[in-house]
Amino acid sequence: MQDASSIQNKYYRDTAAKYDSMHMHEEVDPEHDFAFYFMCSMIEKLEIKSVLDLGAGTGRVIHKLLKKYPGLRVTGIEPIAELREEGYKKGVLKNDLIHGDGKKLQFPENQYDMVCAFGILHHIDKPAIVIQEMLRVASKAIFISDSNNFGQGSILQRFLKQTINTLGMWNVYNFIRTRGKRYQISEGDGLFYSYSVFNDFSLIKKNCAAIHLLNTRSAGINPYRTSSHVAVLGIKK
Repeated sequence: MQDASSIQNKYYRDTAAKYDSMHMHEEVDPEHDFAFYFMCSMIEKLEIKSVLDLGAGTGRVIHKLLKKYPGLRVTGIEPIAELREEGYKKGVLKNDLIHGDGKKLQFPENQYDMVCAFGILHHIDKPAIVIQEMLRVASKAIFISDSNNFGQGSILQRFLKQTINTLGMWNVYNFIRTRGKRYQISEGDGLFYSYSVFNDFSLIKKNCAAIHLLNTRSAGINPYRTSSHVAVLGIKK
């Protein structure tokens, strides 16, 4: 039986040629497009000169950032060679899109002003490890755009999930409903875990002087309870 990482890597290798059409249109992932332009405003406000993008895929964020800020130093890491090759075909430079593992970044502390991650943490079994690495390598800020499973579904579904989480039983419930795997598989997203950016809120807050939240899809007054996708900006100093 294949492990989770092998299943996910195979999915990306098999879909690399059509990755852009599946994932890179505003109509497909509007939350990440919305989050991107918010991040750009923070790049300007914080006077960011360098950005590291984790799970860069075919280089979408790299391309858009360099088009908007030609003088910015941008590097993307992507573990799947087939996705990197698709990026090179689009004109992304090989030095800008390189192999790397978000759980063990090959960079020293404070190497980049900002480290960002768009829609990758719900594909990782232990996302806190990746966030720790983001905090280590970033000198000024980290930026995350990802899902909030507790804000997804109908009002009743959200209430039940939030109640289970409040009782501290979410991991047990999720283990049972996935029959011990903890992950699910879909045609459009491959292998994914039930993830909320709020799972790692305390970790980010502990390591940042300021933290800001943004619902990236329409939501109510409380993002945790009502927003299916959330962006988090952690400013270190």
